[in-house]
Amino acid sequence: MAIFFTADTHFGDPHILRHRQARYGSLEAHDAALVAGWNAVVGPDDAVWHLGDFAAGASRARCAELFAELNGIKRLVRGNHDSNRVLDLPWAEPPVDSARISAPDAQGREHRLFLSHYAHRAWPGLWRETRHLYGHSHGWLPDTSRSCDVGVDAWDDRPVGLDAILARQDAAELVPEEIARHGLR
Repeated sequence: MAIFFTADTHFGDPHILRHRQARYGSLEAHDAALVAGWNAVVGPDDAVWHLGDFAAGASRARCAELFAELNGIKRLVRGNHDSNRVLDLPWAEPPVDSARISAPDAQGREHRLFLSHYAHRAWPGLWRETRHLYGHSHGWLPDTSRSCDVGVDAWDDRPVGLDAILARQDAAELVPEEIARHGLR
């Protein structure tokens, strides 16, 4: 079982095409491509943490239909567009506003993660090497050595595994201010 992270799919959201129209042209093409991208990397037994904005503008029935098409055991960190039609989907656990988890990399080393829909400048566990994963910013915020956007706009329209996230953070030039002033990375 692998663990993946994603955010900001915005299934059924006609407003997201302002940002993604050049890639998709229509909402139907958008949703179909995101489902195909998801299922290309996520298997039925894999875990996926969705860090908010699963759907916006889609009906309750369309949300359920899309949810059922997606592989994996799905958990939600609530985003600003996640109303009851999303919150009531059959998530593996009840949706949360944020989460602190541990996840293994490919070598089996555990990494502490703070998950939130929103980017934080400081977060619980920052001083104990906890990495921060978020969505909401649609790839517009630069990565830091300990935080990055896991949304589809930042990761080729599909969920991403922890090893790719760690590599991106390790290559980031920016360091969270709170630890940079102490000479830490």
